[in-house]
Amino acid sequence: MSDPLLLLPGSDRVVTALRAAGCVFAEDEARVLLSTARDGAELSAMVESRAAGLPLEHVVGWAEFCGLRVEVDPGVFVPRRRTEFLARQAAARTPAGAVVVDLCCGTGAVAAFLAGRRPARLVAADLDPAAVHCARRNLAPLGGEVHEGDLYDPLPRSLAGRVDILIANGPYVPTDDIPLLPPEARDHERRMALDGGTDGLDILRRVALEARTWLSPGGRAFMETSARQSDAALRAVREAGLTPTLAEDEDLAATVIIATAH
Repeated sequence: MSDPLLLLPGSDRVVTALRAAGCVFAEDEARVLLSTARDGAELSAMVESRAAGLPLEHVVGWAEFCGLRVEVDPGVFVPRRRTEFLARQAAARTPAGAVVVDLCCGTGAVAAFLAGRRPARLVAADLDPAAVHCARRNLAPLGGEVHEGDLYDPLPRSLAGRVDILIANGPYVPTDDIPLLPPEARDHERRMALDGGTDGLDILRRVALEARTWLSPGGRAFMETSARQSDAALRAVREAGLTPTLAEDEDLAATVIIATAH
């Protein structure tokens, strides 16, 4: 049976308005808006916000990630489809009972997906207070804890040497490339969630340098980067004393460094 919300008068007008605003996937976005709005007034306000350039996920307050519905607050980094590759790579190597840490967690989407692996402890951290607030709502029902602070700084020291799976989807856009980003990201997500420094690898290097302190023997770190940065990222991980491998998905334009501690 079709969703009755899709039969509301004016659904065609929603698609038309979104197309006029330059939304490439207007039909798909209209479906999301129609299924989320509680009444006509809210639908109109949502369409107006999206047409003004706000990310769809900020308009409706959620994003789909690996089959989960993850809450997304205004201004918080929106989990990308390419990051589903990172999450699935990590999940495939996460045994039940593992200690999992998600740095630069944003909404906590990756940690929420890994919660399905039944970790013994699920810990996330982010520097952005708004992201921390959002991640706590997403992860608390799953038994996860979220800390506010810079990378490893806010983590409980009791985790040192005990982390089996470390996730770090930190910012990796080179500073000079920020103006080239789509306006949804450039204008509506915090710069700290996007800007990775001169070559985009500042955060990845910092994560790699301290990873051995936190990882258990044989523990793995998963770091998202881009294809053009992969050679430099692999070098940085090797220089930090970890053994890296590269995983890529061309369809998602996803590149992940998987680093093992010995």
